[in-house]
Amino acid sequence: MYHFFVNQDQVGPETIRITGPDVNHIKNVLRMGAGEQVLISNGVDKDYLCEIVSVTSSEVEAKILSADEGGGELPAKLYLFQGLPKSDKMELIIQKAVELGVYQIIPVETKRAVVKLDKKKEESKLRRWLAVSESAAKQSKRLIIPEVSNVMTLREALAFAGEFDLRIIPFEHAKGMAETREILSGIRPGMRVGIFIGPEGGFEDSEVELAEHYGAKQITLGKRILRTETAGLAILSVLAFQLESLYG
Repeated sequence: MYHFFVNQDQVGPETIRITGPDVNHIKNVLRMGAGEQVLISNGVDKDYLCEIVSVTSSEVEAKILSADEGGGELPAKLYLFQGLPKSDKMELIIQKAVELGVYQIIPVETKRAVVKLDKKKEESKLRRWLAVSESAAKQSKRLIIPEVSNVMTLREALAFAGEFDLRIIPFEHAKGMAETREILSGIRPGMRVGIFIGPEGGFEDSEVELAEHYGAKQITLGKRILRTETAGLAILSVLAFQLESLYG
């Protein structure tokens, strides 16, 4: 079933209005018409099963058949602070992180990051990254479209996460699995968790020390060295499974 997002002010007591680029997609690409069913999310707290009533060049009207407040969201908010990777790896990371339930993605400039974005490039990249997030949210039946924020320095990112319940940083020199298991097992519903992932080449020791100064805890992802596009997804997978199997 096709999935679309609207703002809350487009949701009425009995019908929902879809406007913007999705109208052209519904009308001219999907060629959908009256009587067909769609899933619509308000991007906050509800999914609606709807039946299309009418399609015009500027608006799609859909009748609400049922509402669901469960959605596809994890019971804790996971924030991925991703060191800027090379080429188009960020798009893959965003796509898969959204599928795994990430709440927000924050691109981070680090000392070993090869990619350097000026303001114009950052704006262009951000538009593309937001589009990737929206597409992945639709595909995976998310209740929200996870935000992709502007690029931050590591210090800015750590300050942003300062009030979180937990900040973790996978690092190859971290202690064994027992301590990592203890840290992760403490994650509970309602918590905000920041996950800090380095770029190709990882974090420098001084950056890990800075993170620890801000309260981040080192964890290990095992004996193997993971690529930057794998590390964040690995920990998101572990936390998603833990949260949904124990608290979902």
